[in-house]
Amino acid sequence: MSTLKSFIKNTLVYGIAAVLPKAINVFLVALHTKILPSTADFNTNTEYYVWAAYFNVLLTFGMETTFFKFFNAEKDKAQVLNTTFSIIALVAILLLTPLFFLADTIAPILEFSETSHFKILIITALLDTLVVIPFAYLRVKNKALNYAIFKTLNITVYAILNILFLWYLPTHGYLNNFNLFNNSSQVGYIFLANLIASGFIFILLLPLFSTFRIQLNFTLLKKMLHYSWPILIAGIAYITNENLDKLILPRYLNESIAGAYAGTYKLGVFMSLFITAFKLGAEPFFFNIAKQKNAKTTYALILEWFTILGSLIVLFIVSYIDFFASLLLKQPEYFETLAIVPVILLANLLLGIYNNLSVWYKNTGQTKYAMYFSILGGVLTITGLVTLVPIFGYMGAAWVTFGVYAVMMITSYLYGQKHYKTPYQVFKIIGLFLFTTALSFVSFYFFRGDFMVNTLFIIITLVFLYFSQQKFIKQRLVNR
Repeated sequence: MSTLKSFIKNTLVYGIAAVLPKAINVFLVALHTKILPSTADFNTNTEYYVWAAYFNVLLTFGMETTFFKFFNAEKDKAQVLNTTFSIIALVAILLLTPLFFLADTIAPILEFSETSHFKILIITALLDTLVVIPFAYLRVKNKALNYAIFKTLNITVYAILNILFLWYLPTHGYLNNFNLFNNSSQVGYIFLANLIASGFIFILLLPLFSTFRIQLNFTLLKKMLHYSWPILIAGIAYITNENLDKLILPRYLNESIAGAYAGTYKLGVFMSLFITAFKLGAEPFFFNIAKQKNAKTTYALILEWFTILGSLIVLFIVSYIDFFASLLLKQPEYFETLAIVPVILLANLLLGIYNNLSVWYKNTGQTKYAMYFSILGGVLTITGLVTLVPIFGYMGAAWVTFGVYAVMMITSYLYGQKHYKTPYQVFKIIGLFLFTTALSFVSFYFFRGDFMVNTLFIIITLVFLYFSQQKFIKQRLVNR
């Protein structure tokens, strides 16, 4: 019982640590779209964090997940700890040091508007990489509360500094004497806030560094690298699927349109919050019931209800899209690209279904398929963007995201049924998805802003769902 209580407590704590930063970032999107002078500046901000995501994946090269695997499997845990920390630290320092000193050459190649932005990215990436294994060590030692406190402090410091640099200091005229960046835009102060927040957490974690030694066990390292490289490839493919459109659009269109697209894309955060919260609760549960007789039936039921709830979220956001847009997007320039929202929300719903379907390769130990599906998605993303963006502009990019996640979902389902046949209610799920899609596009293109009609759509959907799930709902009420 104590183990179960500990599991529930840790899941809740880790859930807060994962969801809270996303929630705070919702507020920061509103701040950034209000304060930054133009959508082009928002594009600069977006591109910075796309490169940061690529750096994160490349510098950790799958070793965080590998650390968890080997720490639990190997007898000499100190060797695993020291080898993992040492290789990540050495690779980060050896790669980032020359990049920092060659920043004047490399920054323009990557189309950074200022070399100082690139230098801040390099230092921040180094600090964030050095704390990866300390954070992993806290998790593996079941110090969930410590982990959550540090993660919460990081996003809190970052958010406070954003308010300070972007609103308070400029409002009171205190920022005029600094002139830290060449551009008059304040976008560089967002990156500076990130650097300071990362440095603050690095300093707080320094006492934990005494646990580590710079020590490489090459026999162990060889095994760890063999395990980690597919994770690295999958990580690169995932970042490409999620973010390459933000880098491609400015090259084919312009920074203003790309910035508006990136800002509007953030409306998908509401679906992202739902998927993250659902995944945190469902994933441990999937593994816990894996050996039960009715596990597959439960998986099918969970996917069905995930689709139901996700569809409601899509329809709710699209029905009141101007309200949600006004919460996050504080300048009218961003509203130009609102047409992508139904497509992106539906794409995220497909991604959520794909994540639920992943139970088959996790339960059968065939996680290599995660890499295959991610690579497939990455190839389709690159091909689709360079083909459709020149023709259809930013809508082409949105439809590529939708198409890629649809292909990944269908492919995973087909392989899953071959290796781990599960009684998913396929036709019911497809029908619900098509119903949501049709209603969402009717709402957006024909009744946008009509509160009465869109509220009627929500009521009709709820009634439809009630009757389609009437048997299940009555069973639950009887069993209570």
